[in-house]
Amino acid sequence: MLPKHMPRKSRPTAPKPRAGFDLAAYLDPKSPAKVLAYPRDRVVFSQGDPATHVNYIQTGGIRLSVLSKTGKEAVVAMLSPGDFFGESVLVGQKTRLETATAVSQSSVLAIEKDAMVRLLHDEPEFSDRFITHMLTRNARIEADLVDQLFNSSEKRLARTLLLMARYGQAGPDRTLPKVSQETLAEMVGTTRSRVNFFMNKFRKLGLIEYNGNLKINSSLLTVVLHD
Repeated sequence: MLPKHMPRKSRPTAPKPRAGFDLAAYLDPKSPAKVLAYPRDRVVFSQGDPATHVNYIQTGGIRLSVLSKTGKEAVVAMLSPGDFFGESVLVGQKTRLETATAVSQSSVLAIEKDAMVRLLHDEPEFSDRFITHMLTRNARIEADLVDQLFNSSEKRLARTLLLMARYGQAGPDRTLPKVSQETLAEMVGTTRSRVNFFMNKFRKLGLIEYNGNLKINSSLLTVVLHD
């Protein structure tokens, strides 16, 4: 016990977590970054375009796809608010390797490469956020590969829907922007008819709900966990 004449040291209070991540707050008012609005199906950039910016989704959603030399298209990611894309410009990529398309009305912050580099050097909290994003993205890519190699198309579809709904992350909203079955088939690596079959099955079981928008229920996780 401390003597009465010796005051106890107060414990340092941990900083309160921020309610949301406001990237614009880190940017200098004179920064060349700008917010761009994209209606649904509008292309943000195309495969082969010059790579000059890193992009950050404020609202809406973005689909990343690649086109092979034979004309076959594959969807490689569906991104949501809080995600970065086009970040490979930071390691010297001169042209875009994929096409980014808005899947709903979207607001995207475009940050020039030099401004992004300055942020990463000068703003520790921003840098931590960006590193977390990249590590999460890499882990997702590895998990996607395992999923593609070892799981059935039904499990792959269920996992894709859960990921798109941000299952396991904070927030009650599990409603997805409108996405076609053709796009889901490209993401899962199966046919549209198979996706249609499984979506009808999920709906009959109460795992998903569809009434204009697509709502993903947490019970869909049982499909992924089932052996």
